[in-house]
Amino acid sequence: MIWQELITTLRYGQENWHRPNPDIRNEFQRDFDRLIFSAPFRRLQNKTQVFPLPGSVFVHNRLTHSLEVSCVGRSLGNNVSKALKEKYGNKDGYELVFEPFGEIVSAACLAHDMGNPPFGHSGERAIQTYFSEGSGLQYKDVLTAEEWADCIRFEGNANAFRILTHKFNGRREGGFVLTYSTIASVVKYPYTAKNSPKKKFGFFTDDKQGWARISGELGVPDSTRFPLVYLVEAADDICYEIMDIEDAHKLRILTTEQTKELLLGFLDEERKAHKKEMMQRVADTNEQIAYLRSSVIGELIEACAEAFVRNEELILAGTMKGSLIDNIADERLKKAYKKCVDVSVEKIYSSSEVLDVELAGYKIIYILMEELMHAVFTPEKEYSKRLLQRIPQQYDVYAETEYGKILAVLDYISGMTDVYALDLYQKITGMALPKV
Repeated sequence: MIWQELITTLRYGQENWHRPNPDIRNEFQRDFDRLIFSAPFRRLQNKTQVFPLPGSVFVHNRLTHSLEVSCVGRSLGNNVSKALKEKYGNKDGYELVFEPFGEIVSAACLAHDMGNPPFGHSGERAIQTYFSEGSGLQYKDVLTAEEWADCIRFEGNANAFRILTHKFNGRREGGFVLTYSTIASVVKYPYTAKNSPKKKFGFFTDDKQGWARISGELGVPDSTRFPLVYLVEAADDICYEIMDIEDAHKLRILTTEQTKELLLGFLDEERKAHKKEMMQRVADTNEQIAYLRSSVIGELIEACAEAFVRNEELILAGTMKGSLIDNIADERLKKAYKKCVDVSVEKIYSSSEVLDVELAGYKIIYILMEELMHAVFTPEKEYSKRLLQRIPQQYDVYAETEYGKILAVLDYISGMTDVYALDLYQKITGMALPKV
């Protein structure tokens, strides 16, 4: 891959209108603004990240997580941009090519979770098991192998690409009409479910031609990551792991001493002593933890940016193994991060607070899938007619193919917030009546 081809302001869906923009904002800033002001992005404020949506204690939701990932992503992009400018100088226009890295990565980070359904990963699992274990098994014989893989392995990452690029009923061509470089930076897994070597995948069968168009224009080989994806992934890895530790402390799942020990583990002895001295100047425990957390994030940003620059040739060749976190040179940082992951699995993700929202979310999404799928495949029935009237017209519930009908249901459900899904669940199951 070649940097001069990878960074382009060409917009998806407006290729024939491409021309230099005199606006003082550059095209990648426009991507960022377009995402910030969009309805799908705003809805992230009411989607579960890990813990239940805030009650008396404020913890992260998908919106605050995405904003923080975007900030970290911007720093990563800027650090890499600066390092590559120093490495290449301004020969062949490299300086201009590297300049917008921070803006591209920060915009892509805003979009990285936009395809996640309500209730976090339990929503994904409910959709998957509806097809693999439940009533959805009946549709296996009417779908191709690729289409069936999309259903039983439903993925928020693939759904994000669909939201950004798909033309929904009544909407414009090209979806969000973002630049090719920003869209490509969101695709962490550049293959369909059927062809994926991992559990995750990057786009549905219905959308693979869109990715082929983008990757072809950018010169990205088949099944190869766009280079800036590594920075988006690193920003996400840093934020969800470190911020989950801080949230667990606020919810008293981890003690103050446990939390401090985990975060201080990222620092060498000299910096550790300095941080302990600085912490003594404030009495507020949450402020002490926030101070340590910011220091750890700074350390990881520098280490991941260094890993990117050190592995630049492998990244451009599409042959680097693992993530940037995996390729951090400092073994102390890698060991401390691994310990946080282990504690998260043992104490956080198996806590009653997390399990309760997963159990409730799973049931809600599963029932919605059953009711809505029945409606789109039996539209002649009286109850189905009423329920289909409830679905916004942008979703093609009367699609000509079975796969198209299924995607319409998935589009609708995955776009819901937690509260909207709960409200619809209660109404269609007769547990609650609408209020005027």
